[in-house]
Amino acid sequence: MLRSDVSPGRARSSKTPSSKTPSSPPPRADDPVQLVTPDGVRREEPAYDAVVADVDDERLTALYEDMVVVRRFDTEAVALQRQGQLGLWPPLLGQEAAQVGSARALRADDFVFTSYRENAVAYCRGARPVDLVRVWRGTALTGWDPRSIGMATPQVMVGAQSLHATGYAVGCAKAGTDSVAIAYFGDGATSKGDVHEAMVFAASLAAPVIFFCQNNQWAISEPVGLQAQRPVADRAPGMGIPSMRVDGNDVLAVMAATRIALDRARRGDGPTFIEAVTYRMGPHTTSDDPTRYVDPPDAARWAAKDPIARVERLLRARGAWSDERAREITATADAFAAEMREGCYGLPDPDPMSLFDHVFVESSPTLERQRSEHAAYLAMFTGGER
Repeated sequence: MLRSDVSPGRARSSKTPSSKTPSSPPPRADDPVQLVTPDGVRREEPAYDAVVADVDDERLTALYEDMVVVRRFDTEAVALQRQGQLGLWPPLLGQEAAQVGSARALRADDFVFTSYRENAVAYCRGARPVDLVRVWRGTALTGWDPRSIGMATPQVMVGAQSLHATGYAVGCAKAGTDSVAIAYFGDGATSKGDVHEAMVFAASLAAPVIFFCQNNQWAISEPVGLQAQRPVADRAPGMGIPSMRVDGNDVLAVMAATRIALDRARRGDGPTFIEAVTYRMGPHTTSDDPTRYVDPPDAARWAAKDPIARVERLLRARGAWSDERAREITATADAFAAEMREGCYGLPDPDPMSLFDHVFVESSPTLERQRSEHAAYLAMFTGGER
């Protein structure tokens, strides 16, 4: 369906006939699978083509719109941080296809576990504009109700979400549902013990979980080549988990790989590892200066592989491009960004004592002592107890 047929950010399921889905991931080469080239040329990959045969020009336009909206609000959030309205922001510029292509393959009853950069995934799952900035403005401990959009709040501890996803997936299997958990993390996280431990448990218990690695080439300022002498996707098969390596700037290839992994998990065949090879075009966070470690010619080469531009070129080549539709998409993106900005301005400062409200389900003597001490501290500035 066209993106205009649904509300911005509303979660959409992406169904594929199981008869067209390979029983296991296709044989993997080191070169990432690519269905749409940077020049907008549609390449044939039979094992993957069948899985996205339903993605016609209208659906491709909808994916294009998602990526345009995401890039627009990501740019807006960076501007808000530079203006002192947000304390920090982790840009996702360049990674739109990896996040949108995978998120749009999920069902509403699947559950997502992410790091702090997957705001495009949150958008696709139905997060509102203001939800995306609450935490980064410092007015709340979370941006949304995880149950309402099927997505946990962002995990800042690198790689920890892979354990959470595996545990949730085991629960799904024990409950007899065919829901799937997906964990998003970066290339740097694959050097963390949490990710390896999660994969061991997932393989041992045949957990319906997808390990989705966005290899954006940088673990903060450390290039991926320093920690991975082979493709990151090679780490999973040693634990008994099949892997796929796809062009992370190709929204169609990412969707195909994610659908294959989802169907495999729903059949009870266990976990899959996906390496989406992409590039972080901006800083690690707004506190980072990538000019200190990024080679400009290398960044320029990746800029030429832009995930949004290649879809536009493909649509133009197919005669499916409409300047009027493009203007509508731009207006939708601007409206979402404007709502984010206004929502950010309108967020009230939390009561200082609310810091203690949701630490535990039931309070404890230690927490109550800390609450009392903090109240006494605040009273020094107000002239009385709160």
